[in-house]
Amino acid sequence: MLEDFKKFAIKGNVIDLAIGVIIGGAFGKIVTSLVNDIIMPAIGILLGKIDFSNLVLNVGDAAISYGLFINNVVDFLIISFSIYFVMKRVNRFNRKKEEVPTKKKCKYCCTEIDIKAIRCPHCTSVLEETT
Repeated sequence: MLEDFKKFAIKGNVIDLAIGVIIGGAFGKIVTSLVNDIIMPAIGILLGKIDFSNLVLNVGDAAISYGLFINNVVDFLIISFSIYFVMKRVNRFNRKKEEVPTKKKCKYCCTEIDIKAIRCPHCTSVLEETT
């Protein structure tokens, strides 16, 4: 059982996931700071010096901190859009990498062969002139 876990943990996908989680946590802190320290104060200034983090609705003994909720929604939207654009770039890169052909068909016997072949291993026809 321990051996199976080692094989699982050493696979690239698990390591990539762990790195992604660590980088995502650090990225989340940066975006949270951007929202709380730059964007929301700027919006507050534009709306008449409103500090969103202090907006509270008191209902009896309960305090509803809707200003913090607004900050968190903006934080979520920025992180979501950032991840969307990063993943769009990554997917475009992966798509280009996958489009490189590795096989071709022999024009004489229509067998699929390696793209670098100059002679078909099945019918022995010469596919390209060697220089």
